Amino acid sequence: MPIRTTEMTVTFERPFALASFDRLLPVGMYLLEIDEEEISSLSFSAYRRTSARLHTPAIGVLSSIRQVLPIDTRELEAVLKADCAPIILPAGE
Repeated sequence: MPIRTTEMTVTFERPFALASFDRLLPVGMYLLEIDEEEISSLSFSAYRRTSARLHTPAIGVLSSIRQVLPIDTRELEAVLKADCAPIILPAGE
């Protein structure tokens, strides 16, 4: 089955956490890769998502190590939605 890969950039305005990573990830731009395979049994073109990966920037002042994290796209959607949510401060602050 033919596979296609889509790349896009996602931007986080707040630090965030993912189940596949052991610490908070910093604010910034991240490369997201999504692989999809064609569903050949249909009479029209359609694709099924098979995997997704998030590329982290180098973390730390002396680090040049970038990591590629497998990610559940539903988790990513939830994290992005939370990142865009307004910050609600208690009254008087």
